Amino acid sequence: MPLAELGGRTLYYERRGTPGAPPLLLIQGMAGHHGIWGEPLLRRLEQDFDLVAYDHRGVGDSTDVPGPFTTADLAADAAAVLDVIGWDSAHVFGISLGGMVAQELALTSPERVRALVLGCTYAGGAGSTLDAPGPMRMLEAMNTGDAEASVRAAFHANLSPEYTADESRFEPFMTAALSVVVPVELVLRQAQSAFLHNTSDRLPALNAPTLVLHGDADDMVRYSNGVQIAKLVPGARLHTFQGVGHLFWWERPNETADLIRGHCLR
Repeated sequence: MPLAELGGRTLYYERRGTPGAPPLLLIQGMAGHHGIWGEPLLRRLEQDFDLVAYDHRGVGDSTDVPGPFTTADLAADAAAVLDVIGWDSAHVFGISLGGMVAQELALTSPERVRALVLGCTYAGGAGSTLDAPGPMRMLEAMNTGDAEASVRAAFHANLSPEYTADESRFEPFMTAALSVVVPVELVLRQAQSAFLHNTSDRLPALNAPTLVLHGDADDMVRYSNGVQIAKLVPGARLHTFQGVGHLFWWERPNETADLIRGHCLR
């Protein structure tokens, strides 16, 4: 079992891809884990990158740290994973809460981020909003203790109506979602860290080449947040997935991989 040892605690990670290829660190979002990246995206990315996807503290086999934490704390975890892997720097792709973590990593340790891809995420501060309906629907379902109902709520909150209209897509989503344990109490602490996140005043100083990806049918983190980040980061480029929900890489894995490849390997 690959575990990054971080001074008395561990973070679970998976590594795959092409040895010697450019390194790419994947940072998942709230209630997410390495299985939520999905095989279609990973199979495309591993052709061009040496990939590492890790699980946040308290997720699955990653050791929890009691009490509240911030996105800056989670960014320190990400930097520690880079240390364990032996990467001085890497391309970084963070989504949702993971995108907030990636912002903090790029701002506090700019020498470690070669290129940055921020997906369906949020900067905080003026012009940002976390009033989308999806997170509350998910948390209400999780509090029932009914696993299938929780996954069903996540399926509809994270993916577009067009995608979820095909019922055959639910079972693969449920299998992936339930493959790793993510405690409800931890998700609440993750949500708190997201609400407190605010990099808006610092993003104009971010110097990593940045690509912002966002679906305009996102019910978890409103599309306007992606627009705001792209305006704040100098030279950032915004790509909009038309009619696509929060998990854009789940709905459009090939397009997502092509965009990451084009941005990081140019």
